[in-house]
Amino acid sequence: MRTTVLPDGVEVGRIGLGCMSMSHAYSPHERDDAESVSVLNHAVDLGVTLFDTADIYGPYTNEELIGRALRTRRDEVVLATKCGLVSGPRGVLRRNGTPEHIRSACDASLARLRTDRIDLLQLHRIDPAVPLSETWGAMAKLVAEGKVVRLGISHATVEELDEAHAIHPVSAVQYELSIWADYTLRDVIPWCRGHEAAFLAFACIGRGYLSGRLPPAAFSGDDSRSRDPRFTVEAMTANERILTTVRAVARRLDATPAQVAIAWVLAQGKDVIPIPGTKKMRWLRENVAAAELELGPDDLRELAAVPRPAGHRRWS
Repeated sequence: MRTTVLPDGVEVGRIGLGCMSMSHAYSPHERDDAESVSVLNHAVDLGVTLFDTADIYGPYTNEELIGRALRTRRDEVVLATKCGLVSGPRGVLRRNGTPEHIRSACDASLARLRTDRIDLLQLHRIDPAVPLSETWGAMAKLVAEGKVVRLGISHATVEELDEAHAIHPVSAVQYELSIWADYTLRDVIPWCRGHEAAFLAFACIGRGYLSGRLPPAAFSGDDSRSRDPRFTVEAMTANERILTTVRAVARRLDATPAQVAIAWVLAQGKDVIPIPGTKKMRWLRENVAAAELELGPDDLRELAAVPRPAGHRRWS
């Protein structure tokens, strides 16, 4: 696989792997840890080196899965995890950015991942009840202690990124980015470019929608897409207008719609790293092959002209 580099010069595969769906959020009834272990190891064989997880995925079981699967390949991979969210009653999440929580969460993640260092520790969400300087300062101390190599943040405004970066360098910023969710192109990605931070793009296949394989049907209540306005039957039907263009480009390039969706993210710059998620070997191979797909100017113009999606997801 082609590679790119993180701000401090560490080389990573051009496409990473989002690990959440192996044990959390999407079709949890299809969880198969044995297959996930195989997928994780085969991903390394294919040149994937950046693996993204979070303590809240599961909760906690996703980190344990990765730690178990990659324990003998630790020096071949870059492990990225997140902290700052806590699971409450009935699975409702709340934010906790206190220094005490950040420290204990880091120690717990190190144990679950079976490692002595976290290559990229990301603040999952900023806690409005705790000054960002306190949260980020606690994370910076973990770097000074050698428990963490570099810091990242998810879903921060450019003003919040400025505040954090003034305390300790922000090495990576994570947001949703795809053909139907391109709002970060206006401000967050330019901020990353101006501050030499990588941009990790999750949900680059539109949470599966842009693969063209999801029928317009209701999702079960334990699937997080059941709470996403873009995945109502009405919205999925309306958004077929987007898929029509993606499929046309895919046919022209002898590719799949999912590969076109990933290639579009790759085309946004070498500092933009897509981290599509999957728990299936077939889709892993398909996604990784997208690293070799080049979209031409006409392809990019067509994809830029797709209509705005029906339904809007707020990440608050």
